[in-house]
Amino acid sequence: MDNLNLLFASVFIIYFIGIVAILILPKKMSVAMLGLSGATGSLMLFVFAAFILFRSNPYLLSLWEIRGIGKLSITVDHLSAFFLLVTAIAAMPASVFASTRISKNPQNYNTFIPAIYLSLLVSIILVLVASNVFFFLLSWEVMSIFIYFLVNSGKKEHPGYVMLAIGEAGTLAILVALVLLAQNAGTLSFAGIIANGSHLSARLQWVVFFLSFFGFGIKGGLIPFNFWMPRAYSVTPSAFIPIIAGVTLNLGLYGIIRVNTNLQFISQTGIGVVILITGAITAIIGILYATIEDDLKTVLAHSSMENAGIITTAFGASIIFLSSGYKTAAAMALVAALYHLLNHSVFKTLLFMGSGAIEDATGSRSLNQMGGLLKKMPWTGLFVLIGVLSISAMPPFNGFVSEWLILESLLRSVELSSLGVKIAFIIAGALLALTAGLAVTCFIRAFAMSFLGMSRTKPMQKAKEVTKSTMASMAFLALTCLALGILPTFIIPTINKSVEPIVGKSATVALVPPFFTNHHSKDKLPQKFVSAFHNIGAGVAEDLVPARGLVVMHRGGKTNPVIFAMSTSYMFVMMVFLLGLSAVLVWVFVKRKRKVVYLPRWDGGIKELFPEMTYTATGFAQPVRVIFNTILHPEVTNQHENIEYFRVTIKRKKEEVHLMDRFVLYPVINFTQKLSKILAKMHNGRLNTYAGYALLSILVALIIVLAG
Repeated sequence: MDNLNLLFASVFIIYFIGIVAILILPKKMSVAMLGLSGATGSLMLFVFAAFILFRSNPYLLSLWEIRGIGKLSITVDHLSAFFLLVTAIAAMPASVFASTRISKNPQNYNTFIPAIYLSLLVSIILVLVASNVFFFLLSWEVMSIFIYFLVNSGKKEHPGYVMLAIGEAGTLAILVALVLLAQNAGTLSFAGIIANGSHLSARLQWVVFFLSFFGFGIKGGLIPFNFWMPRAYSVTPSAFIPIIAGVTLNLGLYGIIRVNTNLQFISQTGIGVVILITGAITAIIGILYATIEDDLKTVLAHSSMENAGIITTAFGASIIFLSSGYKTAAAMALVAALYHLLNHSVFKTLLFMGSGAIEDATGSRSLNQMGGLLKKMPWTGLFVLIGVLSISAMPPFNGFVSEWLILESLLRSVELSSLGVKIAFIIAGALLALTAGLAVTCFIRAFAMSFLGMSRTKPMQKAKEVTKSTMASMAFLALTCLALGILPTFIIPTINKSVEPIVGKSATVALVPPFFTNHHSKDKLPQKFVSAFHNIGAGVAEDLVPARGLVVMHRGGKTNPVIFAMSTSYMFVMMVFLLGLSAVLVWVFVKRKRKVVYLPRWDGGIKELFPEMTYTATGFAQPVRVIFNTILHPEVTNQHENIEYFRVTIKRKKEEVHLMDRFVLYPVINFTQKLSKILAKMHNGRLNTYAGYALLSILVALIIVLAG
């Protein structure tokens, strides 16, 4: 066994040792094994995925052969390696966090739950490395069941059943899509399907696309089948929600990308338009609901929909560019999509950890009840603030880079010739711009109402800081948010290794020009172009940093060589310098020469400010609710009439009904109930009627046989 096989095997060995230890050790020790085994196995997975990502050939490992199905094998190409890398980055701190949360209240968790958590990590890896249809679907089904057990471990079963039921419907759609591809290729192997992926008819492309897109889209949080997410996320224990939101959500997006770029080659621009618009609508609806919700976990659940929509929009743009022959633009859009997927995994895992820490310290998730937590939980407040700035796309954090790249990729639509496609890009761009603005409002509200101001309830006044292990987990993710934000010229070439084999073009060449003199490909750039950027500082630190440069840009043609450019690396250095300079100037010219005098602050004539007099989360979100009321209709009035003794009593009740519930879930429920009533009548009839049904069936069968 070579070193790479040993490294890959060690991941599973560590997880399996953890599972066995959890099942046989006392509960207190088994919980510690969850954190140790989960973090160590994920670290080994990170190393393995990084090795695969930076080598030229995929990793292949044959397992065994099953009669009628074929040989089961593992294939880790660059796309799988990237998703494994993202999984490892989120799973390392999430495992430590889960172990810490369970250890605080072990009586609330079943003994098998930590083992199921590690089993979920194993199943996620198997989904990403499966190399044929049977192995993939088996791993996918096992993974879905483990997620169900973790969601239901919170003792609230109904949301888990809803999630499992809609997930099974998606699995059936995925099954049909993959079977159609396998039938076309004559094999269940992904390699064989890929070899025949360019020979699909236009009609079959559309069928496979719809089945796979909406089948995987259920897991990925896309409309119209994402109504399960707020329900499931809100009842999932805080110990497990970081891994579910930060990792398993990505599997749906992985499936969409794998099927529609790798297993089949899409030549239909219309498919890309459907993906583009679906993603943009998902993003705007997700952030609108996130902005008006009061429950912190539900806010983050809707935000997960928003970010899934943003990623999907960028992927749709990539498909449109690719099917139109613009490979460089397609590569840039796909790099932006995967960059945002990585960023979302990191800052969403961090924010769900912060939400869990707040809930554990206060016993509440209501933003209207919070306030003043920064004084009680300063470190948690700092890490959550970094997560908030990241998800709000504020520089120099990671969300800014990926959202900037996505918006600039959409602007490249001017190169396309179709007016209809350009209009679709305009609509998607406008919706994403509005989404970005509302995201800032949403998370300013979330942080301000929870950590700033004064405590509104007694539990908030008694809150205490989290444990050191929890702080370490959040600190790791917070630093990762910063690193991903200030080092985009390192991240883009890494992600490009997954994109270039799919698109056939490098995004690195277009996005990260080699401005540094120590890079071998610098001579490929026009000398005037390089000189102009060196004059404005693009070559600063060229002898210190082993990179192509620290500037990210969209390059154009000869007449317009630069379309957009930015550098969060230089921006970060300047921000630190200016903040430090400001602090020194304030101390020298203001604080050093003046005495600090403390006086009562002006209170507007109010002797004492009570909590009920402060601004609430509901009040903060009211302008958004009012403006978008015609779209969301968050409050629906149900009217019931009761007749008692010749008098009519009318009762009106207002309740919150989600948009997707009204247009998708409730119509399906009503149709199913009506169909059930019709079928119930058929099963409660006379014996002669049943005999008539049998005779009619025989006659129909005879007619079909004779006609054939």
